[in-house]
Amino acid sequence: MAALIVAADSSTDRYVTAALTLAGALVLVLIVHRVLRGRASRLAETLGGPDAAPAIDTRLRFLRRVIEASIIIVGLALALAQFTSLDRLAATVLASSAIAAAVVGFAARQVLANAIAGMVLAVTQPLRIGDLVTFEGETGTVEDVSLTYTWLRTGSDARLIIPNERLAAGILRNDSIRSPMVALEVSAWLTPDADEAAALQAIGALEEARSARIAEVTDAGIRIQVGGPPVAPQERIEREGELRAQTLRALREAGCRGPRDET
Repeated sequence: MAALIVAADSSTDRYVTAALTLAGALVLVLIVHRVLRGRASRLAETLGGPDAAPAIDTRLRFLRRVIEASIIIVGLALALAQFTSLDRLAATVLASSAIAAAVVGFAARQVLANAIAGMVLAVTQPLRIGDLVTFEGETGTVEDVSLTYTWLRTGSDARLIIPNERLAAGILRNDSIRSPMVALEVSAWLTPDADEAAALQAIGALEEARSARIAEVTDAGIRIQVGGPPVAPQERIEREGELRAQTLRALREAGCRGPRDET
């Protein structure tokens, strides 16, 4: 009877220890989250100044998530270590580790690929928090770079959530990096039989148009590329919309046939 009581007490202690370990891990994650999230932007400006703050802020956010994930994994491992009854199961799993690793690796391939791509993005910095970027025809401001996904906020306040693996392997336009200004650039299409000389003259008379040229001629029509003055990256979407509207209006007033805008 005494042996049974001791075994029961020991089992209860293990459950309590495991629960306290998990609770401690969660509390530690919350502390790290609050401390690093609240001070990341200020620390970034202190370490690198206003120009380097976006790059440092991006790395600090990614580092915070890595630390939080590591704490959770360690906490779970310590909690499971309290149960000796899992030893037999662990031995069985280890005996078939090759098969288990293959199955888990195949199932988690996408998640692991996104996480590794997130590390590459955080280190190489092709985009940073607050940058205005264009990816696969979609333009938005980088709102967050998580372990597996990057969040963009569009001009209509919608959110684009892009897997990091796809982002790292694609072609990205960043209007906020290397230079504080970006030139405006829009396109307008004419029908194949339109008077391109009259169209270029009408566009050239616009105050905002710095350049106008025939960029492409296809069976579908003629594409005219219109350039505008340099502006701050955060103003590009709005100013390009204004330049596009002025271009289309000028083409219609000049009697050019069938213009249609293109992003």
